[in-house]
Amino acid sequence: MSKRGHIHDFTGAPIVAGDTIVYATRQANRVRMTEAVVLKTTSAIIGGRVVPLLKVKPTGQESGFVRRRSFRVETIAAEHVAVTIPGDEL
Repeated sequence: MSKRGHIHDFTGAPIVAGDTIVYATRQANRVRMTEAVVLKTTSAIIGGRVVPLLKVKPTGQESGFVRRRSFRVETIAAEHVAVTIPGDEL
């Protein structure tokens, strides 16, 4: 990330690469909570505003009855994310 600031979750905990987070995902007409590991933090200008983005890899732990079919790396907005397990400090 740049020198201007850091990305934080709604509780105030900083989000850095290596953290385990929980975020909401959609499957058909349902919403479930998914656990993932943060690979990279970035930001982009979308609609004239700076939006913090996270590149994450799902771990497979999630709510719901139907299993996840793909464990591909996803880019998500850091708006409704909670850090559950902080990663190791480098």
